[in-house]
Amino acid sequence: MSQPPSRRRALRLAAGAAAAAPLVPALPRAHAAATPTSTQAEWSVHPFPLGHVTLGDGVFRRKRDLMLDYARSYPADRILAVFRATAGLDTRGARPPGGWETSDGNLRGHYGGHFLTLIAQACADTGEPALKAKLDYLVDALGECQRALAEHGTPRPSHPGYLAAYPETQFILLESYTTYPTIWAPYYTCHKIMRGLLDAHTLAGNEQALKIASAMGDWVHSRLGHLPKAQLERMWSIYIAGEYGGMNEVMADLYALTDRPEHLAAARCFDNTTLLNACAEDRDTLEGKHANQHIPQFTGYLRLFDHTGQDTYADAARNFWGMVAGPRMYSLGGTGQGEMFRARNAIAATLGDKNAETCATYNMLKLSRQLFFREPDPAYMDYYERGLTNHILASRRDAPSTTSPEVTYFVGMGPGVRRGYDNTGTCCGGTGMENHTKYQDSVYFRSADGTALYVNLSLASTLRWPERGFVIEQTSDYPAGAARTLTFRDGTGRLDLKLRVPAWATAGFTVTVNGVRQRADARPGSYLTLSRTWRRGDRVRISAPYRLRIERAVDDPTVQSVFYGPVLLVARSAETAFRPFSFYKDFTLRGDLADAITPGERPMHFTTHGLTLAPFHLADDAPYHAYFRRVEPVVAFGAADSGVPNRARGDGLTFLDVLWEQAPFATSGRFVRAVRTLADTWLGEGLFSRAERDEVIAAAVGADLRRGE
Repeated sequence: MSQPPSRRRALRLAAGAAAAAPLVPALPRAHAAATPTSTQAEWSVHPFPLGHVTLGDGVFRRKRDLMLDYARSYPADRILAVFRATAGLDTRGARPPGGWETSDGNLRGHYGGHFLTLIAQACADTGEPALKAKLDYLVDALGECQRALAEHGTPRPSHPGYLAAYPETQFILLESYTTYPTIWAPYYTCHKIMRGLLDAHTLAGNEQALKIASAMGDWVHSRLGHLPKAQLERMWSIYIAGEYGGMNEVMADLYALTDRPEHLAAARCFDNTTLLNACAEDRDTLEGKHANQHIPQFTGYLRLFDHTGQDTYADAARNFWGMVAGPRMYSLGGTGQGEMFRARNAIAATLGDKNAETCATYNMLKLSRQLFFREPDPAYMDYYERGLTNHILASRRDAPSTTSPEVTYFVGMGPGVRRGYDNTGTCCGGTGMENHTKYQDSVYFRSADGTALYVNLSLASTLRWPERGFVIEQTSDYPAGAARTLTFRDGTGRLDLKLRVPAWATAGFTVTVNGVRQRADARPGSYLTLSRTWRRGDRVRISAPYRLRIERAVDDPTVQSVFYGPVLLVARSAETAFRPFSFYKDFTLRGDLADAITPGERPMHFTTHGLTLAPFHLADDAPYHAYFRRVEPVVAFGAADSGVPNRARGDGLTFLDVLWEQAPFATSGRFVRAVRTLADTWLGEGLFSRAERDEVIAAAVGADLRRGE
């Protein structure tokens, strides 16, 4: 882990989920400012500016383009209506967006902050002058509202830096522990506005946005800086009302830009000490807590670690991630039931129509990449790929709209559920706007010294790395397949090319350079490094064949999901009970699900048990099953049925589960030997009688599973 940096530092901090250089407004995209924003000098790994990575053709770009159309078309005055009304200014006849963003809503203004980030990311990505003009208009109007509130607000704020779409009353009431729904989440709303302003500054070069945000930071310090720690602790423990989003993160980012100690002090006012200390000590107390109220706090703690060097912050963030990614993770990468963390390892027990709040995955991806910057563990990027491909990509409806972001809130994981879209004005509507205009932010990272390039994801894209003179294009049809080519379009020099070998890549991972196969260690869940002097025209071809596979729920191994490589496949069915699937009876010696699941007529589609399996990222409103019930009642090998019950051992795995985990079997003889050894184990553990053991072995001897040898 890194050591604390000196307090004096360059003023460009990677802000938000996508670190990017300011965009020079009048220049075409190709000539946008190329100096990367300064991240933390002690990080092992750094991101590239958002504008230095361009998406290639494919489903990610198509989804992004849908959101860009919304960004271009949605009226700025509608976003500003609630701010102008509160400041006593002319709303210009505009109606608020709706949802939670209404003229009397207790969370109004939050959506405007997300919209600022949306436009700022779109500016950094596309360089479109019209988007830059729209962003500047929004920032100018918010500055006018801030001044109007200070001069003649009713009531007048306690500090001239105050900016919100409602009076200061909610913040005052929180200090006396007023609960939801009398107030909602005032500092959550403050965070969204400040984050949007900092993104407008760091991603699109708007200087006024930093001035407005800095004044807001002064106001935050004026409210919280004098409050006793016990009072702050109690405030942040209140359900919903005490939700503050990533206020600690945005205040730490602001401090890095302003160097004002008040801003760092204000960031530390948001220490949620009881949970912070529990996570630092690796004590899991998450059950019953609001998931998205707490996830962004830990990204903020990493920022505070950067400034203070206090290990408690970093330890807590790392341990918290481990409490969520795995023990509380559904197959798509999302977490939570009805916005709440449930018990550790309660997956099958919590499946329903309100799982996996999309905001929570948005924040888990941010936390994952921030952890990776400090400690480049491939597990963080394995999780990132899962959540991005199977939740975030799947969260945008595949239909155009210029009046709605058309994104999901909850994503149900229970049988026969449907996705719901729209979410104008909600929390997930806000993060949803951001999700689809920063897909490229984690495709490539660089080492701190610039000697290594991490290729984390297979998205079709082009990286421009001016400091090294490289232009590298990745051609791919991901997620339809993981075969891809990296071509050095420009630049020459020594470079360690680090290719992520995904944890799912168990069917092989081969690499050629200019047609020559490379001999390298390609272990699933690692990075493969190619070290050489690269030249223009060099081509790196990577093949990682997809395999059909299942993933079991940790609390009930019979509840399973089907994947094709990294892609979650869902069964199209309106039934509201788990569908029973049986596969082992169709297995050959290779032990491959491809023997039991038939390819469909469309790419990435399959059929089994009379149902269609389709990639979940195809976002429509059809009913689906993300999980099924595995039913393998007897020990049978093809047509050879032993009649013996397929009993499970203590961990829930059955005889056939354990047997086929040893596949492929090179010969029928090896298969029979494996059956005999395991049957003896089952006998020894009292799971088979002597007669049953003999029946199972006899069935294995009589089976013909050579198809596919």
